[in-house]
Amino acid sequence: MKMMKNKSCILLLLASCLLVLLTSCYGDHPQQEERHYGVNYNFVVKADSISLLRQEPEELMSELPTDTFAVKKDAQLVVADIRALENDPVDSIWVQVATEESEFGWIHESLLLPAVVPDDPISQFISFFSDTHILFSLFFVVVIGFAYSLRSLLRRQSYIVHINDVDSFYPTLLTLVVAFAATFYASIQMFAPDVWRHFYYNPTLNPFAVPLLLAVFLFSVWSMFIVALAAADDVRKLLLPGEALLYLVSLMGVCAVDYIIFSITTLYYIGYLLLVAYTLFCLRSYNVRHRRRYICGHCGKKIRNKGRCPYCGVENL
Repeated sequence: MKMMKNKSCILLLLASCLLVLLTSCYGDHPQQEERHYGVNYNFVVKADSISLLRQEPEELMSELPTDTFAVKKDAQLVVADIRALENDPVDSIWVQVATEESEFGWIHESLLLPAVVPDDPISQFISFFSDTHILFSLFFVVVIGFAYSLRSLLRRQSYIVHINDVDSFYPTLLTLVVAFAATFYASIQMFAPDVWRHFYYNPTLNPFAVPLLLAVFLFSVWSMFIVALAAADDVRKLLLPGEALLYLVSLMGVCAVDYIIFSITTLYYIGYLLLVAYTLFCLRSYNVRHRRRYICGHCGKKIRNKGRCPYCGVENL
């Protein structure tokens, strides 16, 4: 029973970490050239409040008496109309929204979009991690926490991916998939931002229902989850429960650091060279230092090199 609880805890931690890594997003969403929302689209207010115009936008532009009302944070809004006014010096696009109390009001699109989030859990999760302060906080917490944990694990000679690894390629493969996904995600941000905005306003986990770039990204998301489960299962078989938990926690730390480094460095084109170097390092590290190619003829345990078995002490020629 204790083994099952430990396994469930490990899988839950891995799944939670992957969800954070895969849906997080840095930077604000700029005003979109192509509109990915329309009439009857649902928003939730994420700002402290927004101000809506009760009258028609033309009345405000004609300097007629107008009135506004405030909508507080977490209020739900529905898009009722979208109107283009070319002679508006501030923003030519006005959006009419309806509140939960059936009040209707107009607001510039440039003021609306930064203050609301689509009424979808995936979009809301992305929006939450879009906050720059949260990103930097996560960066320092992850890096400092991982550095401290790594120091402690090295002192205890614990199993750590890339350093003192287990005889399973799945953990190494997971770090590579995370690095690729982060690099590819940042590339979409740079070269096809409208594709990501489409996903933000119309989120899905189905890779067959999105454009090719998003399909590749979502396939990497599902690959991470599948490889993480395989890694957790292998580690459970190879290590004792306590050692397995420590190894998987450190593996999550490596994946988090990989994600932050590759998603940021790719914005400066360094991430592409770094990805090639990291891939070569991972493959060489596993094949040369951690892969157990031989089996002891006496005890049947896997060993890395010929010679004295570290388990039973018998010489293997």
